[in-house]
Amino acid sequence: MSVFARLDPELAAALREIPEEFLLDLRDISLARRRLQILREALASLLPPLPSDVAVTDELAPNSFDGTMVRVRLYRPSEVTGPLPVLLWIHGGGYVMGAPEMNDQQCAELAQRIPALVASVDYRLAPEHPYPAPLEDCYAALRWVAERAEQLGVDRERLAIAGASAGGGLAAGLALLARDRGEVPVRFQLLIYPMLDDRNQTPSSYEITDPRLIWTRDWNLIGWRAYLGREPGSPDVPPYAAPARADDLAGLPPAYVLVGTADLFRDEDIAYAQRLMQAGVPTELHVFAGAFHGFDVFAPTAWVSQRANAEVLAVLQRALAA
Repeated sequence: MSVFARLDPELAAALREIPEEFLLDLRDISLARRRLQILREALASLLPPLPSDVAVTDELAPNSFDGTMVRVRLYRPSEVTGPLPVLLWIHGGGYVMGAPEMNDQQCAELAQRIPALVASVDYRLAPEHPYPAPLEDCYAALRWVAERAEQLGVDRERLAIAGASAGGGLAAGLALLARDRGEVPVRFQLLIYPMLDDRNQTPSSYEITDPRLIWTRDWNLIGWRAYLGREPGSPDVPPYAAPARADDLAGLPPAYVLVGTADLFRDEDIAYAQRLMQAGVPTELHVFAGAFHGFDVFAPTAWVSQRANAEVLAVLQRALAA
């Protein structure tokens, strides 16, 4: 069967347009980072300018874990009065790539349309900085926003966390960490095709091997190896690093989980959503037929991408309502 046969026709057409030299190859992480930057710039050139009524600034949050400073990119709608809700956004990139700038358009539009203060975390990347540094960077940003609520003009009781791919995995891990530390209340978690399970034992983790589907089994193993600093699937991997390993999901904030049928993470995401439900966590799960990993980024005008983006916005608006 052709790699494109399982895809939504619009998404298949978009994948065919990606030059082969832009496809991910994590065998050389430095090269993969440069390719991602080139691809990000190419995609950005096709997007409209950032909303003029959203101010974008960079701040630094102290990380008590190791004394470093974490850059937090803030997107603030300028024409909204009163305390704003907060969305802490965590970018993707397999734990080894990416920066807040790659989601400028998405974060600015969410800030404008929710409306909310969106705070995007520039967490440190593996393998140079393996777990727990990236997760602790995200926690530092979460605590910084909550502690500075009055200065930032936000409502710390309306704080959600969200992320895509590895960012979704970090968001899930952050929800666990915030629950267990009990310092910052999190109202909601939005997990977009999250990277949750280092064991790679599900059927879908064996199905996706063609690099034209963006994120493959080989790249997933490399990403996990870099993030964990050990072989993925080892018996002692902590649940904060790989949330699918968590035994107790009770008491976590309500969740929305999104994934596609042609995504390597399909089965682990469905299983995690089911376990959240079984633990009594209010959870919505949407599996988009014919969607590959990152479909909404690579084909934003496709019907299925527009549906997914509209649903994400509606879910966040409801979750962060006063």
